[in-house]
Amino acid sequence: MAEKKVQQSKIDAVKALRDQFENVDSFFFTDYRGLTVEQVTELRTKLRAQNAEYHVIKNNLAKIAMKDLGNEGVNDLLVGPTAVALAHDEAGPVAKTLLDFAKDSPVVMKGGFLDGSLFDLDGVVAFSKLPTRVELIAKLMGTMQAPVQNVALVLNGVTTKLVRTLAAVAEQKGTE
Repeated sequence: MAEKKVQQSKIDAVKALRDQFENVDSFFFTDYRGLTVEQVTELRTKLRAQNAEYHVIKNNLAKIAMKDLGNEGVNDLLVGPTAVALAHDEAGPVAKTLLDFAKDSPVVMKGGFLDGSLFDLDGVVAFSKLPTRVELIAKLMGTMQAPVQNVALVLNGVTTKLVRTLAAVAEQKGTE
């Protein structure tokens, strides 16, 4: 059987996809059918604000690139017209942006591949509702600050009570 010769353009296209995917841990796959150019531009602008990219991809080439990077299991998401959102920072806000955008447009979330785990639509929806890293840090700082604030209030209350007591004693001594 003769060996199949692969066109150089396809090899280059896979390499380009691999380079795009290489330093990304979170991918969201969507069906973009029905989106207008204006809607795609609007979505890309919103995702750029989340430090994410949105690209229309060829499924066969993306399957090869993902396999080369060790991201197994995404083949079921690479069916039909596919666009991928690449989250360079936090994935939660990117998922939320995509799902919010999908409410008013024909874009359909297929699923996601986050830190080596495959998520279906329900998993992505649940993931998007989790607090972001910044929100968690803010909650932690608030929790850590609460005891200090309570101590300050107690100490302030003690000194205020002491001052009032001393003032009452001085007033009583002054009237005698």
